[in-house]
Amino acid sequence: MEREEIVLEGVVERIVYKNRDTGFTVFEIEHEGEPLTVVGEALDLSEGEEVRAAGAFTSHPTYGRQFRAAYFERILPAGSAAILRYLAGGAIRGVGPVLAKRIVDRFGDDTLLVLENEPDRLTCIRGISPQKAREIGEEYRGMIGVRALMLLLTTHGIAPSFAVAAWKQWGALAQKRITDDPYCLCGGEVGLPFEQADALAAQIGIAADAPCRVCGGVLFVLTHNLSNGHACLPLRKLTETAAGLLGVSVDRAEIACDTLREQGLAVGDTVGGEEYLYLPDQFAAEVGIADRIGLMMSFGVPDPPVEAEELDAVERELRITYAERQREAIRTAVSSPVMILTGGPGTGKTTILNGILTLMERRGMTVALAAPTGRAAKRMSEVSGREAKTIHRLLEVDRGRGAGGEVLFKRNERNPLPADAVIIDEMSMVDAKLFASLLRGVRMNCRLVLVGDPDQLPSVGAGNVLRDLIDAGNIPCIHLTEIFRQAAESLIVLSAHAIVSGEMPTLSRTDADFFFLPRDSAGDAAATVADLCIRRLPKAYGFDPARDIQVIAPSRQGGAGTIELNRALQAVLNPPDERKSETTYNGVCYREGDKVMQVRNNYDIEWRRPDGEEGLGIFNGDIGLITMIDRASRTIGVSFDERQTFLSFDQFAELELAYAVTVHKSQGNEFEAVILPVVGQHRRLHYRNLLYTAVTRARRLLILVGQRQSVAAMVANDRKTLRYTNLAARLEAPL
Repeated sequence: MEREEIVLEGVVERIVYKNRDTGFTVFEIEHEGEPLTVVGEALDLSEGEEVRAAGAFTSHPTYGRQFRAAYFERILPAGSAAILRYLAGGAIRGVGPVLAKRIVDRFGDDTLLVLENEPDRLTCIRGISPQKAREIGEEYRGMIGVRALMLLLTTHGIAPSFAVAAWKQWGALAQKRITDDPYCLCGGEVGLPFEQADALAAQIGIAADAPCRVCGGVLFVLTHNLSNGHACLPLRKLTETAAGLLGVSVDRAEIACDTLREQGLAVGDTVGGEEYLYLPDQFAAEVGIADRIGLMMSFGVPDPPVEAEELDAVERELRITYAERQREAIRTAVSSPVMILTGGPGTGKTTILNGILTLMERRGMTVALAAPTGRAAKRMSEVSGREAKTIHRLLEVDRGRGAGGEVLFKRNERNPLPADAVIIDEMSMVDAKLFASLLRGVRMNCRLVLVGDPDQLPSVGAGNVLRDLIDAGNIPCIHLTEIFRQAAESLIVLSAHAIVSGEMPTLSRTDADFFFLPRDSAGDAAATVADLCIRRLPKAYGFDPARDIQVIAPSRQGGAGTIELNRALQAVLNPPDERKSETTYNGVCYREGDKVMQVRNNYDIEWRRPDGEEGLGIFNGDIGLITMIDRASRTIGVSFDERQTFLSFDQFAELELAYAVTVHKSQGNEFEAVILPVVGQHRRLHYRNLLYTAVTRARRLLILVGQRQSVAAMVANDRKTLRYTNLAARLEAPL
């Protein structure tokens, strides 16, 4: 039975909390002679303002009775006295009590009409310039507009947060734009699910075969497939998929593709006789990579070639003797504009990296080191003895935004990095857009050394950059295959190479760094995983369950998936405690001390290290610990590898518990101990490079828990993740 919607009216007596980014507000009104807490999305609400709120009463476990408003309607104050109270309360930015009195004294009951329709008349008042008059008018019209937009969308069942995002995107034009084409809400910074936009369109009378609906469906299919790693889609596949989704003919979908190209919302290109459609930013990234790599390769290297005596000097300095293949890799990195170094664990990539750095520095070159994630950058610093940064930090995220909300970097063609060489580790994780930004941020004569393992899973973002660069065949690439003696003592290393070669790892040994614990069911496997985390591994190895041990699973679903594992592991590793604050978001309990992962790139989060260093941005895959939950201010504190951040409760949508994470989410990270449940569920996820990626996340200890036949099935399945991208074809053209 649905709860009856209740409508309340009242004056905002006190603003308790306000998030200007999302519009979420907590405030008090007087109701039945007592203060009543009201919560909901209400952008720019001010004390003294009269509102009408529709929603329902709820009971909060800590704060008691509240009114959760689905939407708000602003009630304009009537009469000079009410208008003065409203303006004097700070309703409009830049208008305080003194200026409010002057305005109301001059215009009386017509004050709000003047603000909305004739703000230029405000210039007759002392202290208001023509520019300030325009700003006051724009601010007031914006307040009216966003609330009207909220009312429009919430009456159709769309959350107010989408209205706030739409207003930020289009301002006063938002309402007309949405009524003309509701599918515009699906893209950009708004991100409304297609199903909701489709329902809104049906309610306001847009036909099923209307051009805006078919175009919206095509864009949705393109955008949705970015999350599957596709930089583009073949036109034939795209039109068939969109037609099936929308229930229209393929001809209609083809016409929509033509329309999107004409409007600049999509880009078509023919490669190898096949026609593809791209979103503009993905097309620009792919073409930009090919063009920049081509220019860098043609620019040449003015330095003299590397002589054998130089490599001998590097060996003496590092007290190491390189194999001939390793010497070739060092020589190529220094003498080629772009070079790729690949190889599995134990093949000496780190040893070669130090040789490259040493030789470059002996030649007086300035070298910058970077990796996609914070943990990968930290590991790069540890093995090289030099500072390494995340790629985002290297390029310096700009607080501004480009068209469509795209992230901007301070380092670009006009302000490139001063480095003579840039070395990037974990290149398999780098997607097309980030790599394009990196190339724009380096000088044309900068050496670029790309280090990675193409046998690992490709990037979470769209594209398959490392594999495409290798497959192009015209960029120098050194692939290391020899496992060195010390690494060969590790069963983790030997198992990883066996898996990538299609051979079963050794599952019977109990005297090494890799163990297999047979369990027949998902439930038994999950129970064993919990016991390993809470008791066996801390006791036997002294591992910290939160910092040293990471559970990695192939899937989110099922008894041995990350959702159930996180619930079980939280219960034993961080149980309820009256000394720890907690809260629930979307059905998941979060508690102080919980291990969490950031699951979306957020370029605006500010962080601070203990040494005082400050920066911007927490990114998909970063792991941290909740240090504080303050329910009064609706604030969470999270420490991501010593970067302390403070987030609003609304940003719980960007966090997940991380006692257990998927293999995809573990990319770029390395952990002291990894536990991997492998049971017979989700066979579509049982493939070789997923198992290989999981195994290579372990530094000191790896434990597989589950079924031998499931391990065998993963090793046997060499299915590669199909990704539509034409970067390799573009690079194959003469550089």
